[in-house]
Amino acid sequence: MPRWKELPTELHPRVRQLAVRLRAVKDHSELTTRQLAAKTGYSPRSWQRYLNGTSLPPREAVEALARIGGDDRNRLLVLHEFAAERWAEGRPAAPGAPQEDPAVPHDAPVGRRPRGQLRLVVVSTLSVALVLSVSVSLLLAVRLSETRAQLANARAGAGAAAPAVVSETMVPVVYTCEPEQRDGRWYAGLSSTTVAILAYTYMGPEVAEAQCLLDRAGFPPGDIDGVFGPLTQRAVQRLQTREGLVVDGVVGPHTWKALRRGAAR
Repeated sequence: MPRWKELPTELHPRVRQLAVRLRAVKDHSELTTRQLAAKTGYSPRSWQRYLNGTSLPPREAVEALARIGGDDRNRLLVLHEFAAERWAEGRPAAPGAPQEDPAVPHDAPVGRRPRGQLRLVVVSTLSVALVLSVSVSLLLAVRLSETRAQLANARAGAGAAAPAVVSETMVPVVYTCEPEQRDGRWYAGLSSTTVAILAYTYMGPEVAEAQCLLDRAGFPPGDIDGVFGPLTQRAVQRLQTREGLVVDGVVGPHTWKALRRGAAR
């Protein structure tokens, strides 16, 4: 499968994170943009804009891709909500191109797009801000609960003397790196994944595994706490630069391959 071209440098990290995730789901589906268009009702050109970060996809398009690619619908919608909130900050536009209203996606499904109809969208700024604030708070609470459950399962599976339920006092977590080489690949004892997509704001043992391997490769990510923050993102970008990968600050299959095989520096 051909390598994706680099996303626009001016993209906000939230928008970049969504585009990278959508690309990964498309790659997993093994569909061309034409096949994707036939299955979702959105044109091939629309999908090219969505996947290249030049247009924000509608929520319905994201849901359709999640369904077809077998990805977590809720996680994709969370990324879409964050991206929509930041779309106006650093959105790419061709010189002289008309500005689009980010609240009104200009791409409607093929065959359902209204013709000759002007849509007037009047949104109360205070109402939107309140809804977004509540939504973000709920989503963060869900993410924290999932992380605690993952930590409890990981420690129980390792046979460590740890409580079955992670308490409030145990967050944030400090992980211990135990690097070892098996079958020519390096592992830190926290996760064996080679395909998980990790990006800014992600949390959990997979992030801690990547942090351990980054530190071993000579790119310190800060504390090994399982939180994908700015230091971890910069360490990933430095590794990607050294390995000749697309420098997007996101840990995907290619970056995992470099981390697993990388020699200590």
